[in-house]
Amino acid sequence: MSRIYLDHAATSPLRPEARAAMEQGFASWANPSSPHAEGRKARSLLEDARARIKAALDWSGELIFTSGASESAELALTRAQAGARLVSTVEHDAILKAVPDAERLPVRPDGALDLETLCEAVRRERPLVAVQQVNSETGNAQDLAAVHAIVRDAGGLLLADCAQSAGRFALPPCDMAIVSAHKFGGPIGIGALLVRDFAMLAPTGGHERGYRRGTENLPGALGMAAALEACATPYVAPEVLEPLDSLAADCRAAGGTWLGDILSDPMPYVRALAMPTMSASAQVMRFDMAGLAVSQGSACSSGTMKTSHVLQAMGMDEGIAANTIRVSLGWSTTREEVTRFCQRWLEFADA
Repeated sequence: MSRIYLDHAATSPLRPEARAAMEQGFASWANPSSPHAEGRKARSLLEDARARIKAALDWSGELIFTSGASESAELALTRAQAGARLVSTVEHDAILKAVPDAERLPVRPDGALDLETLCEAVRRERPLVAVQQVNSETGNAQDLAAVHAIVRDAGGLLLADCAQSAGRFALPPCDMAIVSAHKFGGPIGIGALLVRDFAMLAPTGGHERGYRRGTENLPGALGMAAALEACATPYVAPEVLEPLDSLAADCRAAGGTWLGDILSDPMPYVRALAMPTMSASAQVMRFDMAGLAVSQGSACSSGTMKTSHVLQAMGMDEGIAANTIRVSLGWSTTREEVTRFCQRWLEFADA
């Protein structure tokens, strides 16, 4: 029996459309910054990819190609023309480590950003506030329309981490946004920082209008554009999600915890649930031995034995947090695969 992959929040398989587009990029191997005919052809393809990505995301500002979400975050957080850096306590490690001295904004037990605290925190000269659109561990969405209004009225800038939402949902109102291609079926090693205006960033010279050094990744950019254009609406068909919706009741009946019950705005493609009698690390191993790939939190920290900082920030009971796994669905997930996971979860919970 073939293996089942349910860890799309970590990375998604490469879409065939992206693979074909990358082949075109490999054939046009010249440096896009070179002035000769080969370079000009590569530049034309790169700018076409840039325009297509902006159109697919409905973004009217600027787009800087990067190596992925981590570089986009570092670029925005360290070079924004702004004052104090404010980040929520449930942000991805790439955000937290880019500005370790940033002020941390608390969340409520339901995972939502505490807007009252935000209103107080932004009372300073042009702060930069970083908040995710969808959490990679719980699937909870933040009310970025409300966050943006607060930040805008204070004269600040909002950086939205859209790594888990781009290609699935519309971009939120923001000044800058982080996008990662491999989260929606594009290639690994390519992403973008969307910027409403280049004046928001301090340039350093080099490529990408002087905002990033290093030769542009043309095959990656073409693959990213093709992957975005291949994203369907809805991203995953409702019938694929139905077995997980049914599992929620079985999880509660088995004494487990379905995190969607407590989250402020759970999204359908990332589900977190706790088994009552088995640790998350043991579950991940047992599912792997049974041919299913799931995870314990985000990929950058799932190899550690530490409790998730996201669940800690929500004030979740340590026992529940230690038993919580993440199941994330993507463009290639089938209903049969989800059904098989649900069956296995119930078997392990009853053991």
